[in-house]
Amino acid sequence: MIPEFILRAILASITISVLLGLLSPLINMKGLAFLTHALFHALLFGAVLGMILGLVLNNLSLVMVVATLVTVLIVLIIAELERFGFSPDSAVGIVASFVAGLTVLGFGVLYKVMAGRPYFPLTENVVSYLTGELFLLTKENLLTLTVFGFVILLVLILFYRDFLYISFDMEGVESYGGNSRFYLVLLYVLVGLMGSLIVQSVGLVTLQVVAVLPGAIALMVSEDLRQIVLTSLLVTLTVQLSSVVIAYFTSIPPSGIATIILGALYGALLIRK
Repeated sequence: MIPEFILRAILASITISVLLGLLSPLINMKGLAFLTHALFHALLFGAVLGMILGLVLNNLSLVMVVATLVTVLIVLIIAELERFGFSPDSAVGIVASFVAGLTVLGFGVLYKVMAGRPYFPLTENVVSYLTGELFLLTKENLLTLTVFGFVILLVLILFYRDFLYISFDMEGVESYGGNSRFYLVLLYVLVGLMGSLIVQSVGLVTLQVVAVLPGAIALMVSEDLRQIVLTSLLVTLTVQLSSVVIAYFTSIPPSGIATIILGALYGALLIRK
């Protein structure tokens, strides 16, 4: 008999694998690997801000809502800077530096707010954001992940071809009358929404790896677009499910196992080449 928490972890891993498996090739083709670094800061700052508001308003359910809104706002700012002529890396670097400073400031405010409130498990919440809590997902968490993940998946599939076009030739899209700015902003928003949706499961540290390496591995082993997407999906799904199984028998966080497996696989391919 498989424990219920394992079944929830497996179902969540499948949802996460489909979303990241499709998104990872786009991140690599468009050169958005550094964007995941900005997501790290955005989600952490949003979570800290959500904790402050949650304590002040006595409603800790605001944490994820605020984190999502802050993340979407930040990726929109990055997209706007890129539209003004900044390179993706420059736009991310500028915004991420400010957000990192705001995060440190936010922690200071949070400590002061906590001083006048009942016990609040700050350490546990911060750690869960960093490492993920795949085995602690509730039925409500899984339902939220599945429903919103399905909506994001539909949008991603609907505009996938357009995202591919702007990844290779934004000027060409504009020359044929396409609205490249709309596709760019939509892609950035999807990245932000997907990050805020799955961060509770995979953790901030692993998110940066799982969002980039499957697509990078797929690009190393194939040049055919369909094979790249299928390989990314297969790698993500295999790694996520394997990490759940290994974590169950070793009591090691599955997010750390997934990171190690992906890093080892990518390193092995580099050595082989």
